[in-house]
Amino acid sequence: MWDVLGNLFIIIGFTFVLFGIFGVFRFNNFYSRILVASKVDTVGFITILTGVIIKKGFSFFSLKVILIMIIMLIINPLTTHSMARAAYRSGYKVKQEK
Repeated sequence: MWDVLGNLFIIIGFTFVLFGIFGVFRFNNFYSRILVASKVDTVGFITILTGVIIKKGFSFFSLKVILIMIIMLIINPLTTHSMARAAYRSGYKVKQEK
């Protein structure tokens, strides 16, 4: 039962990542792409790691995976913000379509 539920979470996480890849190619400017990449990366990664925790059961290994999830939740938005801010401050402008 737990094995099937864990596999389901892992498949859902990979589906998020797959749709995120298509989303990155769908948008045409840097700021939209970085937003989609950040959100999909965070949601997909957390869903996959939740599936791993469910599949392996609660143990010391699960605590390490939870620590990785917490670090990812803190660092991923910060790095995305830093890249977008650096692009903005360096003068990167999005071309306006007519």
